[in-house]
Amino acid sequence: MRVLAISGSLRSGSHNSDLLRAAAEEAPEGVELAWWDGLKEIPAYDADDDREEGPKPVEDLRAAVRAADAVLVATPEYNSSIPGALKNALDWASRPLATNAFRNKPVAVISASTGAFGAVWAQAETRKVLGTMGARVAEVELAVSHADQKFDELGRLVDDETREQLPDVWAALIATAQPDLVAA
Repeated sequence: MRVLAISGSLRSGSHNSDLLRAAAEEAPEGVELAWWDGLKEIPAYDADDDREEGPKPVEDLRAAVRAADAVLVATPEYNSSIPGALKNALDWASRPLATNAFRNKPVAVISASTGAFGAVWAQAETRKVLGTMGARVAEVELAVSHADQKFDELGRLVDDETREQLPDVWAALIATAQPDLVAA
């Protein structure tokens, strides 16, 4: 099973990117994690530029999503919502709505934040957007609060409680993807 990892953060020391790396370490046998790191290159969405083929960075995102069996998104929270860069990328990927790359794609959303709530609002908003786009959103929540205390200076997860929750994320994502894997 090939899972595309998307971090919603542009920051080089991103706790959400660190969370995806920790998830990769806990991936079950048979799961291959592929990284998409083109968030910064996605231009601002403009319907005038939304043609049969979008800008190259957008087409690269769409192709990466289509090539994956499932997607794992880690989102930070900015002003109680989805970071603009991630929302912009999802807006591009949602076009055209009926045949977009996320349509029927199994997706799980996790989050990390230095705040007390672990970006739960951004996680909920991201799930809502993905569901509206037609993705099959896994019923799982992992919100890492006080992330600055749960990862070391090298970005390694040092919190056992968080690590113990990662298999639940994988189980939910794999269960959501099972109809695809059976049909393949």
